[in-house]
Amino acid sequence: MVEPEIHGIKGLVTSILNAPRQGRRRIVAIGGPPGSGKSTIANALVPLITQAGGLAQIVPMDGFHLDNSILLERNLIDVKGSPGTFDVGGFAKLISRLSNEPEIIFPKFDRDKDLAIAGAGFVSEDCDLVLVEGNYLLLDAPFWRDLWEYWDFSVFLDVEPKLLRERLMQRWLDQGLSSDQAKKRVKDNDLVNVETVVSGSNVADLTFANSSLT
Repeated sequence: MVEPEIHGIKGLVTSILNAPRQGRRRIVAIGGPPGSGKSTIANALVPLITQAGGLAQIVPMDGFHLDNSILLERNLIDVKGSPGTFDVGGFAKLISRLSNEPEIIFPKFDRDKDLAIAGAGFVSEDCDLVLVEGNYLLLDAPFWRDLWEYWDFSVFLDVEPKLLRERLMQRWLDQGLSSDQAKKRVKDNDLVNVETVVSGSNVADLTFANSSLT
């Protein structure tokens, strides 16, 4: 059942903590297009959930980026960040373990080095809620839809298109690209992925209007 939009993050915390769980941990998907603020929202939720009496940790999807060497070999480097440039099988295997295994090690993506680092993150034994964040967590496509069964609760971040473009543009400028280079990245890659997420995702349990947190 789809809940109405909740504009306050404290209301989001309440909805998450009221969701039933399948295993020892509650697994929450935070999906949305590039630039919608998934990692920022997840980081904001962790202390609020802790204050409410739980221990939350974050597992980002980005640790399952294929290495640039593989993308070059497959002629996919120019569309890095699209669904086909992730190890979705490995990611699904990790997600299937989160609910009940005591401790789980997972890879994390280093944006500065532009590569995934194996064994860089772990979910501790005392963690009772995992926030999984990524673009394609709700994607209605082969392999990606296999993830749905693991979500105890799902959130989709909704951002106005104009604001989304501004955020994406600023992201590339902050990484040292020129204005022209940033515009090209946004137009040729980011906005294509935005459309994939927005038009191709399954309906989440809750839509969160994210106009301030980036």
